Amino acid sequence: MNVLLAPVISEKATFIADKHEQVIFRVVQDATKPESRPRSSSCSRCRSRACRSRTCTQGKALRPLTGRRRNWKKAYVCLKPGQEINFAQEA
Repeated sequence: MNVLLAPVISEKATFIADKHEQVIFRVVQDATKPESRPRSSSCSRCRSRACRSRTCTQGKALRPLTGRRRNWKKAYVCLKPGQEINFAQEA
């Protein structure tokens, strides 16, 4: 089973990688901590948020549509000293 889905690339993730030598990955919803642990890690759930989009239906006026984003889970994976992951080379 593939637990790690994709790395999270954001300003916060880059700051954590530089300061704490951790990499943030998006993981499967039902993944547990031992499944996503190469050395040590912690997991957190990101709850869905409400979102609004505007759409036009058959030439009528624009009206807001409300919905929700998906829930997702992320894992903070600690790297060993001197170890790093280069995502540019793997792509």
